[in-house]
Amino acid sequence: MTPSLSRRQLAGLLASLGSVPIIGTPLFSAFAQERSLDVRTGGSFKPIPIAVTQFAGDGGAQVTSIITNNFKRSVFITPVDRASFSQEAGNPDQAPMMDAFRAVNAQYVVTGRSSRGGDGRVQTAFRLWDVSTGAQVTGQQYATDANNLRRVAHLVSDAVFSKVTGEKGFFDTRVVFIDESGPAEHRRKRLAIMDQDGAGVRYLTRGDDLVVTPRFSPTSQDITYMAFGNANPKVLFMNIETGQKEAVGNFPGMTFAPRFAPEGEKIIMSLSEGSSSNLYTMDLQSKATTRLTDTQAIDTSPSYAPDGSRIAFESDRGGTQQIYVMGAGGGSAQRISFGDGRYSTPVWSPKGDYIAFTKQSKGGFGIGVMKPDGSGERLLTEGFHNEGPTWAPNGLFLMFFRDPGGGGASRIFMTDVFGRAEFAVPTPTSASDPAWSPLLSA
Repeated sequence: MTPSLSRRQLAGLLASLGSVPIIGTPLFSAFAQERSLDVRTGGSFKPIPIAVTQFAGDGGAQVTSIITNNFKRSVFITPVDRASFSQEAGNPDQAPMMDAFRAVNAQYVVTGRSSRGGDGRVQTAFRLWDVSTGAQVTGQQYATDANNLRRVAHLVSDAVFSKVTGEKGFFDTRVVFIDESGPAEHRRKRLAIMDQDGAGVRYLTRGDDLVVTPRFSPTSQDITYMAFGNANPKVLFMNIETGQKEAVGNFPGMTFAPRFAPEGEKIIMSLSEGSSSNLYTMDLQSKATTRLTDTQAIDTSPSYAPDGSRIAFESDRGGTQQIYVMGAGGGSAQRISFGDGRYSTPVWSPKGDYIAFTKQSKGGFGIGVMKPDGSGERLLTEGFHNEGPTWAPNGLFLMFFRDPGGGGASRIFMTDVFGRAEFAVPTPTSASDPAWSPLLSA
């Protein structure tokens, strides 16, 4: 298990990354740029094959394995089977013999090394090479404590992914989720956190209270969630690094789905009032609340557009659960979902181009996306019970959880925004309600 970084340790790591010079000069060849993937429009493409050679040094095997596994789940690039290489790279600081990699149709080669320096820190360096030109595309060196080696491997993965696709990476992130254990009648639910690939699981709560709907701040490693103890349900705020938590509010009645605004300084949530529920915001500093909707319907699951100008939410004001969009200050709302079935849990993409949702139709639950005006709806996955979409910070991937029914354990899955591939995210026990963090290195 990789120890969590405190804010002070994280700042130290990032400072060390910034102080170590880039290896060589990044080369942006026109050929490499022309090969960028059409990842936004969903145009047809084949994943770009990349050869990840064995990193030299005593930490090289671990770094190589993590990078390779990341690329296997990246959809848009794919690692070439190392067993097919006729040779490994020699000196990782020199251009490899490209003929060997052309023979296996690799378009890029990653070389590198990772070993402990005289000061006890691990020095990790990588280079990305264009097979067609033989030129170095990018490179970077990192110096950090040995306990942070997994993070360095994720940073390397992000750097390569960004250079090849032209999009931000997503590997240097974490996911908070609900860990569920015990019999159904005495289910123990704890907040847990893990790396995006399922490694490094640790628990944030002990399971004394029922916890649900964790949500990350878009600007920090803080979360908000609901806790149900002996008293009224509470909206809690937790700092992931310190574990410090505080009650944001103790509201009469039931509170649902608290979520941060884009700037991280307020939250939006749904408060029940008799048979209805309405949307409110709360300033995290002053604790002042502002009412946004005033209906006899059930308005819930609000989510801000990334620029903070609009809010998507679900409401039954038209008779069934549907998705609506309104201005951030409230007022009139426009319905955007019109397909068969009921729509819920809308979540705006960090890029602003899509709204993800859960759709219930014909006895099944699907995860889908649509544009903010309701056009272009498509389902990415369907099944007995899929729910709770959450976006990667680059807006290209979603996680959700699936309950197979029949007493089976619910699990977390990841898919890309076009539904081309789906991957299970390993967790120790039954898991639900994932929430994806922003990039740790952002």
